[in-house]
Amino acid sequence: MLIEDRLKHKILSPLGVINFVTEHRAQGNKIIFTNGCFDLVHLGHLEYLLKSKELGGILMVGVNSDQSVRTIKGDKRPIISETQRYHNLASYYFVDAVVPFSDETPLNLIKTIKPDVLVKGSDCKPEDIVGYDTVKSYGGEVTTISTGLSPEIYSTTKIIERVILSEK
Repeated sequence: MLIEDRLKHKILSPLGVINFVTEHRAQGNKIIFTNGCFDLVHLGHLEYLLKSKELGGILMVGVNSDQSVRTIKGDKRPIISETQRYHNLASYYFVDAVVPFSDETPLNLIKTIKPDVLVKGSDCKPEDIVGYDTVKSYGGEVTTISTGLSPEIYSTTKIIERVILSEK
């Protein structure tokens, strides 16, 4: 069996998102949500996702589509296709669900999921995180996580810059 077949149950369709959240809420599970492009997954991403999971609940990770990444990061991104990025994230034991989205921001997804905890990296102020007002409106928590790792080393953009410089 191909790895894609083994992981497809963790990559949710829009209807799958609703069913997944409904099922886990009925079981009393806390829903934790974060999002990103996750173009070249590096140690900073892994540390951040693992710490998000350690908040104690079901970790759902929203992942930008290729078109969405191009809108945010420019025409040369993403490096890794959306299907590969979805499967890469789904392969980690601490990621319970991967939720693809095509919008520039995950706001519509956040409104659908209504996470108990919305989490992003510590480079953001909680009140500046997309979805802050929505999550706070129903009593959810918005928090940031520090990995303690240098963004100069653990940043997809910085990694790409180092590769380009090494080719010259």
